[in-house]
Amino acid sequence: MAGGGGGWQNRMQRNGGMAMDSYEVLKKSVANLGVKSVAADLGLSTSLIYKWCQPNDSEDASGADNPLDRLARVYALTQDTGPIEWLCQKANGYYVPNLPLEETDAIPLLHMTRRVVREFSDLLDVLTASIENDGVIDLSEAEMIRQAWERLKSTAESFVSSCEKGLYQ
Repeated sequence: MAGGGGGWQNRMQRNGGMAMDSYEVLKKSVANLGVKSVAADLGLSTSLIYKWCQPNDSEDASGADNPLDRLARVYALTQDTGPIEWLCQKANGYYVPNLPLEETDAIPLLHMTRRVVREFSDLLDVLTASIENDGVIDLSEAEMIRQAWERLKSTAESFVSSCEKGLYQ
């Protein structure tokens, strides 16, 4: 993942499915507080923050690699989602990976919807077993619930993403 921005590695989905560049994400993020305030709080120059909020996808672009670009490169180099998962937890959320595209491409619509329902059923089975056991959910049962929930989220997100990509038209 060499070079500047503009590629898949530093884009995220906007509402409506349009990709958003990393510099746009940062620009929007610092807008409420203001560049000067963010720079001061981070102990960085305002010019660096401004550069992070500008395109860097060509030689004549004035932007600079920003922390999002760098995190994306760390992932591309290592294929380790640990730093991304950590950041999601810092934002009080969770990382939900999609199924590999080639896996969802091969699944017909009816089979994919049944897969989502099956994953939901598996989650309900884990919940039911935990409660029927002794009426409480202990930490090991909570971990099994988390694993079932993560599988369901991943499958459901992959389904929605496939729909957005037009795979079921």
